[in-house]
Amino acid sequence: MATKARQAAQAKYNSKPEQVQRRTARNTARRQMVAEGKAHKGDGKDVDHKDGNPLNNKASNRVLKTKAANRSYARTSGAHKKNPKS
Repeated sequence: MATKARQAAQAKYNSKPEQVQRRTARNTARRQMVAEGKAHKGDGKDVDHKDGNPLNNKASNRVLKTKAANRSYARTSGAHKKNPKS
């Protein structure tokens, strides 16, 4: 369970204009995939942005992946993505 301080810090981060814009773009990408018939409500899949940029919602940049495949990346010892563009 998250502490109150952690929840407050996360709420502050999520309310930053840049994060709001990125979240909006991710939601737009999901709606576009549903409209195209590639995704369905409750299918348990994520929209993967091939270039790692959620603001780039071109059809050629979006692909549907399982949550596990989309959210797991090889990491360095410092916990950074080894290849953030993949």
